[in-house]
Order: sequence, then C-alpha cells, then structure tokens
Amino acid sequence: METLPEDFQNFIKAVDKAYNKNDEDRLTLERAFDLSSQELRQVNDELRKSEEKFRMLAESSAVAIMMHQGDHWIYANRAAEEISGYTEAELCSMHFWNIVHPDYRDMVKQSGHNRQQGKLMPRAYEFKFIAKNGVEKWVSLSGTQIKYEDKPTALISVTDITERKITEAALMESEIKYRRIFESFEDLYYQTDENGIIRVLSPSVYRLTGWSPDELIGKPDSDIYARPKDREDLVAELFRRGFLRDYEVLLKKKDGTQTYASLTASILTDPDGRPRGVSGTLHDITERKQAQEERQQGFERMRKAMRATVQSISLTVEMKDPYTSGHQQRVADLAQAMAAEMGLSVDRQDFIHIASSIHDIGKISIPSSILSKPTKLTDLEFRLIKTHSLSGYDILKDIEFPWPVADVVLQHHERMNGSGYPQGLKGDDIFLEARILAVADVVEAIAFHRPYRPSLGIAFALEEISLNRGVLYDADAVDACLKLFQEKNYTLDLKK
Repeated sequence: METLPEDFQNFIKAVDKAYNKNDEDRLTLERAFDLSSQELRQVNDELRKSEEKFRMLAESSAVAIMMHQGDHWIYANRAAEEISGYTEAELCSMHFWNIVHPDYRDMVKQSGHNRQQGKLMPRAYEFKFIAKNGVEKWVSLSGTQIKYEDKPTALISVTDITERKITEAALMESEIKYRRIFESFEDLYYQTDENGIIRVLSPSVYRLTGWSPDELIGKPDSDIYARPKDREDLVAELFRRGFLRDYEVLLKKKDGTQTYASLTASILTDPDGRPRGVSGTLHDITERKQAQEERQQGFERMRKAMRATVQSISLTVEMKDPYTSGHQQRVADLAQAMAAEMGLSVDRQDFIHIASSIHDIGKISIPSSILSKPTKLTDLEFRLIKTHSLSGYDILKDIEFPWPVADVVLQHHERMNGSGYPQGLKGDDIFLEARILAVADVVEAIAFHRPYRPSLGIAFALEEISLNRGVLYDADAVDACLKLFQEKNYTLDLKK
C-alpha cells in the first residue's frame, strides 16, 4: 500500500476530527477526499508512464547510456552491456574505469571527477577500453551532470567508434606512406589550375630548379620555363592529344642557369569532364643531353676524319686514273641528291655518299695502261677491268665503317635483271644504296669524256636510264634522277 504524503495525512486527521458533524458536512468531506485520491493516482500514473517511456527509449538506444552517482554506476542500458560484454549488474558493481585501458585510465578518472565537481568539460572525448572478452575497443564518451533523486548524477553516453578509429589509422598510415613517397620523388611532381597557376609541387623541385615549393606555389608555371614558347607549344600539344610523354623542355633555375627536363603530363578534369588543370612530372635529363651532345660531337669528329680518309683514298684512285678525275666525287654528289629525293634518312644519304666516293677504289689494282687506253678494250682487258668491284671489296671489307660500304662497292655494277657483275644479283638482292649508285655512275660516265670516247652528253645519259628503267636500273632511282635533272635543274659539276 502506498504511503500517503504528509499533507494528506494531516488532511485525514482533519476529516476524522470533523467526522461527527452533520451528515451534510460529512458528505462534503468524503467527496473532497475521493477527489484528492483520484488526482494522486493520476499523478502516479503519469510518473510511471514517463519512467516507462524513458526506460523504453534508453533500452532501445544503440548508444550506451549509463548513470553514475558517487563511486557507483546505478544504471546501464542494453547497448552498454553489448559494447562492454558485462551485464548491468556487473557494471553497477564496479568502477567504470576498471575496464578502461590502462593507457587512458587516469584521464577517464580525472574527467569523471571534474564532471562531478561541475567543472567545464569537453563535450566528448575518446579512449580505449577492454571488453569482458579481452577485446580492446575505442569509444567516444560524452556526458552531463544532472540531479536524480535529489543527488548529483552523471548521465553519460558511450558510442563504439572502433571501426572508425581503425579506418582513420589505416588512412593515416596510407597518407604517411604516400607522403613519404611524394617527398622522396626524384622527379618533380606538379599540378596547376586551369589558368596555369601552380597549386602543388613536390619537394624535389628544389633539386631540379633551386626554388622551394613555397617560392613557386601560387605563381604561373611559365615562370620556370627558359623559353616561353616551350610552355605554349606543350600546352597546345597536350590539349590536342590529352597526354604527353617524354616531352623535352628547357627550365630556368633560381641561380640563372638552365637545365633540360623530360615532361610527362595529363589534363585534370572535373566530374563533368571540363578541364580544370594539368598534372605531370619533370625528370632531369641534363646529364643525358650533355652526353648526347658529347657523343654527337664525337660522331661529327669521327665523320670528319672518315670523310678525310675517304677523300684521301679517292685521290689515290684519281692519281692512278687521271682521265676519270672528279668522277667519284660527282657520282657521290648525284647519288646523295637522289637518295634525298627518294626520302631516305640523312644517315643513309651519308652512307651512299661515302660508298660512292670510293666505289672505284679497286681500280688501283688495274694497270694504268688499261685504265687510260684510248682505244676499245679487248675482251681480256675488259674482264680485268670488271675485277675492280671485287678488288674494292677486298680493300674495304676489314675497315669498320658504320655501314656496309664494302658490299655496296662490290655490287655497284649489278643490274636489276641479273646481267651485271660480279655476282649476277637481281632486284632486291642488290642493296638499295648500290642500285642508286649504279644509276648515278652510269649517268656520269656517259655524260663525261672517257679516254676511249668523247662525252655523249647528259641527254643521252638520261635517255639510257629511261629506256632501261626497271630492266637494268632501279625504277625509283631512275625516277629520282630524272626529276633532279628535268624538274629541279640539277647539274653535274664539271670542276670536280
């Protein structure tokens, strides 16, 4: 039976005292007593409903809710049991910090005391505790100070944040790893916005240019190019192709010197595909460029020395056969011009010029009396003349030219239909360079004076190669030669 409040007890005494009054008064008092009891029951019902509502909300919450008075926990909801692994009774029988991880225990205890004393506290703080099964978990605790049953009470909520902390730790580890990679880049990494303003720079910019990232970030990327047109050209090419690889640029350094770099870049776009900037890397290739220049200079020195050597050999042949003075040089110039007309590379043009300049070197093995004979040669003498191709090959085969010069010299009297000498080769079995040389050799020989006949003229020479185009002589080589003389006014230098 519920104990009535003191006011109601006094009220009853007053009723008893007046009980012997007349019936009318008694009925009035009884009605008043019945009305007050009804109101009390209504208040108690409302309190019970309110408590049930609070308990229902607390028990269904996914957040752990706990209440603490003095040194004891007086309430823990179901979520607190699930997070900790302890029952409500077990939690209420211990100090909460007993399950807090030792590394955070002092901090949690001090925070609890501060809250009880009404000190200003952070809205929430995080720490690690050990569940009943030994598993370590991260939680976020927030709380407030209230009064419950007229006593100071700490009302706290605890949220399990273990997964978030694991994710944060993984992200931080990843960020540290990639930052270390970023900072250890040998190459310079950069990003610009759509206006070419530098937004991101790796620390390696200092090694490449002498500037620190802080000195360049926020400035136009054109500031680091030694030649402004380099930047204009690469941007145009980048937006045309969408990507650039190994694009060479010249950068200016802080100290005023310059350095070569190889650029790889791509366009950055927003979610709608609109360009919003450029990202890329710059690799220092200064040493490589210097090495290339040194190699090129060495190659040019070697080329000059080789040309001088070839010229000396050519002069040796002319001393043996003065009547054909200048023949090899004129053939070499014409053959090189034909190779250029046919679209051959500069390297192959040089190859042809060198081989043509000494294609008759084998004639030094032929007696001068035969070479300068003013009358028609006998069959025996002609057979001896024909050996000069093989003799030239034997002289040149052990010289380390950068091309197969000896083979071209050997083949320069071969013909497309196999009627040539010394091997009777046909078509594509003959080096293209030898086929070009053959046409140039025939044109020069016909056009110029020989000991055994006067000059027949350039018109006769061009008619000869035209009539035998594709039969004796390579068709492309003939076409190139005809175009030079008939359309481009090429002439054979009589002074050579």
